[in-house]
Amino acid sequence: MKWTAWSTLIALIVYLWIAMNAAKARVTYKVKAPLMDGPIEFQSIQRVQANTVEQLVLFLPVLWMCASFLGDCWAAGGGLLWSVGRIVYALGYYKDPAKRTTGFGLTFAASVLLMIGTMVGLLMH
Repeated sequence: MKWTAWSTLIALIVYLWIAMNAAKARVTYKVKAPLMDGPIEFQSIQRVQANTVEQLVLFLPVLWMCASFLGDCWAAGGGLLWSVGRIVYALGYYKDPAKRTTGFGLTFAASVLLMIGTMVGLLMH
């Protein structure tokens, strides 16, 4: 499951980039923890970070279940799609919250495909 491990590392690196952007935004917009309110630019960056954590809860288990029951390459492909979706989501949201939908759709599609892959793999076993 080497490729799934690589795609997991890539997803975690994407998450670290997003988390660092949120931390930097706290400094830039002078929003002290634990406050979550600030300028819309801060709120957008913070929301990307929060939504990514929310998505990781679904993504990581189905990624590894798909790798276990369907195969390493299938899971890794879904993992890479998820990471690309998160990057597109973040960059879109940072520009304008209305531009987040393509990235969110890619992320959601990756998670659903990994779930379907897991089900197919389970049925085959």
